[in-house]
Amino acid sequence: MDEHAWHAKSIEILTDIKAWRQAHPTATFVEIEDQVHTRLMELEAHVLQDAAAASKHQAWGQSTDTLAPLCPTCAIPLQARGKRERTLHGNGGQSVTLSRTYGTCPRCGCGLFPPR
Repeated sequence: MDEHAWHAKSIEILTDIKAWRQAHPTATFVEIEDQVHTRLMELEAHVLQDAAAASKHQAWGQSTDTLAPLCPTCAIPLQARGKRERTLHGNGGQSVTLSRTYGTCPRCGCGLFPPR
């Protein structure tokens, strides 16, 4: 997880909020709150994406050190089918794109993008 990137993003967001406030001197408390909330959700998405990417489970199938997830139907290990991207939406509505190993079940053929 890149704390320097988080710090830079935090400064960018705080600077933007300050500039927005100066450009909107008559904004109501609710308008200010909405702006702050929207911008902080950007930071949240950035941190979530980095934290999820740091999971040791996301690299399954690339070595024998990490066990493959099990098929939810057959309960047997999935076969890795390479990396794929998946875009999720956080609680704040921001998009988070994760790159993870995609797997299929050798028995039933079910495809799965494991959540870890």
